[in-house]
Amino acid sequence: MQALLKLSNGIDAFTRWTGKRLAWLILLAVIVSAINAIIRKGFDVSSNSWLELQWVLFSIVFLLCSPWTLLDNEHIRIDIVNQMFPKRVRDIIDVVGHVVFLLPLCVVMIITGGPFFMRSYEIQEQSGNAGGLPQWPAKSLIIIGFTLLLIQGVSELIKRVAVMRGIIPDPHAFQVHALEAEVEHLVEAIEKR
Repeated sequence: MQALLKLSNGIDAFTRWTGKRLAWLILLAVIVSAINAIIRKGFDVSSNSWLELQWVLFSIVFLLCSPWTLLDNEHIRIDIVNQMFPKRVRDIIDVVGHVVFLLPLCVVMIITGGPFFMRSYEIQEQSGNAGGLPQWPAKSLIIIGFTLLLIQGVSELIKRVAVMRGIIPDPHAFQVHALEAEVEHLVEAIEKR
């Protein structure tokens, strides 16, 4: 189990490093969007490639940062219902969810995304819009993103099993979610007044 935990730590470090760097592409997408809007409205000139670039940048962040979201336990779940269960049941739900839903979905997306990307690459598919971007790089994001999510899902599964066996403490036990931290900050600011 220690070798698996070491592997998990390496995966986590790579996921965090990648996510922190790729998240900056949101700023680039906003800048591209703003410049595109200013040029379109101010000079009545538009470019499909700039519009598509916004979508590709957002897709990169969405698909390639999703493993970081999973790592930081910020993925969507029904917290109200989840918190009603004892810790052991929540751990079992996480393991079952990863094994039955997350990992198989990732495998299906990788397997079905492969031919989708390869066909696009073979024909050097271009956008259907005049002046648009090549499509195959964007389609490769499906395979890359779900592969990274699969790898992070395995890491999360390793850690959850280790937590259930009492080998490591729960890495999310004392985690304060971003929304909770923001509410706490606002309450403190109001109380200071």
